[in-house]
Amino acid sequence: MTAAHPHPAAGRLRTAWAAAHTPVSGVPRWARIAARAVPFTVLPSSAWRIATCTFHVPLDGDAVQDSGTLPWWLPLELYVVLLSAVSELFAFAALGLVARWGEVFPRRLPLLGGRPVPVAAAVVPAALGATVLTAGSLLFTVLLSTGRMLQGRPLRDGTPVFAGDWHTVVLVACYAPLLLWGPLLAAVTLAYRHRRRGRSS
Repeated sequence: MTAAHPHPAAGRLRTAWAAAHTPVSGVPRWARIAARAVPFTVLPSSAWRIATCTFHVPLDGDAVQDSGTLPWWLPLELYVVLLSAVSELFAFAALGLVARWGEVFPRRLPLLGGRPVPVAAAVVPAALGATVLTAGSLLFTVLLSTGRMLQGRPLRDGTPVFAGDWHTVVLVACYAPLLLWGPLLAAVTLAYRHRRRGRSS
C-alpha cells in the first residue's frame, strides 16, 4: 500500500502561507500578536455584511436592502462579497510589517524582486491607513452611541431599525472589533519603522 503524496500545488501554497506568517528576526512578540490579530478585527463585520446582504440572513432587523448608487451590473450581493474580500486583503497586509515580504520584495516580482523594500514605501501607506481607520472607527462609534446610525432606516412595516433589540447587539458585537484595526496597525507600523531604522543606522 503506497502512501498518498500531497499535491505539489498544495505544498507550494503551504510554503507561501508559512512565509507570509513567519516573522523576521527582531520582531517583538507583541508586534507579532498585533499583526496577526488585525485580520481578525475585520472578519466579524465582513461575516455580518455577507450574511445579511448576500445570504439575506435576518440579522439587521429585516431592513430593506438598498443598492444605493451601485452600477446596474454590480448586484449588492456581489458588491458586499468583494468589499469584504478587499477589506480582508488590506488587513492581511499588516502581516507584511512583521514578515520578510514586508522587508524584501518577493523574487517573483519583475524588476523589484529581491530588493529591499524602502522603509517609507511601507511606513507611509500603513501610517495613513492607521490614521484613517482610527478616525473612521471613532466617527462610527460617535454616530452609533448617539443613535444616528440606529434610526432613520425604515423597516417594511415603517418602524425604525435597531430599536434596542438583539439585532443591535449583534451589529455592535460584529463591528466593535474594527475599533482595534487602526490602533493595532499604528503600533505595528511604529515597531516596523523602529526595527528597519535600527538596522540601517
